[in-house]
Amino acid sequence: MKLRRHPLNPILLPDPTSHWESKNVFNPSVVFHNGLYHMHYRAQGDDWVSRIGYAVSQDGVNWNRLRQPVLAPEGSTESRGVEDPRVTEINGVFYMAYTGYSGKDPSEDVVTPMFAESTNLLDWARIGPLVEGEDNKDHFLLPKKLHGQFVAVHRPYPNIWIAESEDLINWPREKMSIIMSPRPDNHWDSVSIGGNGPPIETEHGWLMFYHGYEESRTYRFGVCMLALDDPTQVLNRPREWVFEPRESWELQGHVPNVVFSCANLRVGDQVWVYYAGADRVIGLATCSYEEIVEFARFG
Repeated sequence: MKLRRHPLNPILLPDPTSHWESKNVFNPSVVFHNGLYHMHYRAQGDDWVSRIGYAVSQDGVNWNRLRQPVLAPEGSTESRGVEDPRVTEINGVFYMAYTGYSGKDPSEDVVTPMFAESTNLLDWARIGPLVEGEDNKDHFLLPKKLHGQFVAVHRPYPNIWIAESEDLINWPREKMSIIMSPRPDNHWDSVSIGGNGPPIETEHGWLMFYHGYEESRTYRFGVCMLALDDPTQVLNRPREWVFEPRESWELQGHVPNVVFSCANLRVGDQVWVYYAGADRVIGLATCSYEEIVEFARFG
């Protein structure tokens, strides 16, 4: 079971005329709403500070983008950028999980998993962090509440965890639990793993895409199936990956040998996975919905 690249890849490139997205556009989130595809993506320009841009499409392949970012760094937690948006709609409200990036100098990596909300996908109000003071990112919300609680997937290095909250502000430690870890005996996800985009609800469970890497830090995608009522329960996790960097623009770029995704959505009888190649450009890969569900259940 492998994802197939769209023939028009890459579908979004840096804009050399823009001061804030002239270097890289990558790690996109995409939601379908009111008959349109809405993309939020991380961008870097002349100052190498990450901002989040917005683009819209009728077909999910050809995009028109705003000239200005919809989310820019604000405060000490985001002093060096806002990164890796993942957008979920719950009861008519859009919630963006994104990473605040700070640090006194480029040798420091200080990340904070943050949340913001919007009713129009353009104007975002910050909510606050999931946790502070730890290496934790790759977070997103499930697209519905469970038992009255917001449920977030997040990644305290190097594992994938679940967290619950009543209000998106307080995230009690006692409601956090680990669900998946790297597999030291597996060839592609032995060092670190993290979630991709919000999972797809199926009749068999939550279909979740995730990424992992091994000693060479080549990023690949895998899938798993989580229980619908209790996503801390991993029903099945195939050992094989479903996508890896192979194109020249996935192997070479700002960060080589990386495919990275923040969006996987069902489109009819397919699943569309939007991803970045080498932290430089954005591509699209697809697969059969029935085939990927079958693979996640029994692979």
